[in-house]
Amino acid sequence: MNNSKFVIATDSTSEMPLEFYEKHAIERVCLGFVMDNVNYEGEDGLPIDLEEFYNGLSAGKKPTTYQVTAEQAKTHLEPYVKAGKDVLVSAFSSGLSGTYGSFCVAAKELMETYPKRKILVIDSLCASLGHGLFLHYLVEKAESGASLEETYQYGMDLRLHICHNFTVNDLFQLKRGGRISPTIAVIGSVLNIKPVMRMNDEGRLVSVGRGVMGRKKSIHAIFNNMVAQQDLQEGDPVYIVQAVCKDDAEYLKNLVEEKFPGHEVMIGELSPVIGSHSGLGTLAIFFRGTAR
Repeated sequence: MNNSKFVIATDSTSEMPLEFYEKHAIERVCLGFVMDNVNYEGEDGLPIDLEEFYNGLSAGKKPTTYQVTAEQAKTHLEPYVKAGKDVLVSAFSSGLSGTYGSFCVAAKELMETYPKRKILVIDSLCASLGHGLFLHYLVEKAESGASLEETYQYGMDLRLHICHNFTVNDLFQLKRGGRISPTIAVIGSVLNIKPVMRMNDEGRLVSVGRGVMGRKKSIHAIFNNMVAQQDLQEGDPVYIVQAVCKDDAEYLKNLVEEKFPGHEVMIGELSPVIGSHSGLGTLAIFFRGTAR
């Protein structure tokens, strides 16, 4: 339970287990997507099973995602400021979505209406369980007794130390999302080249080198990058996320546990909103590091 003097809010791209939000009383605003002209998830979309979503993706369906709007953000935040609570918001990377901007608009309008209240919005520059890991540290700080301003500054100092390393199986899904060129997608697929990617300091996805040949080598590549970047302290968790590649996730988890015993390693499932852009076979690892 969140015993801090302010409320923490976030969006669904943080992809933590639902129990985490409930346990720490975190307000969560949902992004969504449209597939086959049907609205899913979001604030008023239909629920969808992960297997159903990824089967659709495998069959060639092309979902389009949408961000949190300022009005939706206001709807979620206003009850707290109206009740006399301040709010700290952790938002999906501005390098990948306009959700951060929507939270900022909502915060400005609400503080004009409730001038005694503060709403501080952090651009996490993170995505998926990288955002979840960032949120984990924010909650720890808040529940240690830190003030709103102290927790905000802690987050601002921390965000570029939340490292994201990942690889994908489907280069054409990255092409559809505008992440790589059609030529690279074709040549890479023919040669079985798997991209090795990371999140940069602007919160955007970028390639690391030219990729590697074969899936197993790509898993070792993101693990080796993690070993080089990590700055794990006692008690720091490591998060892994996967999209229909559980065996690969377990293999990566075993590599981490052998190298860094004593650290919790959690495996999560990639949500449809993020999976719409990265595709089946996405495998990512998130951890505290020296730099991205």
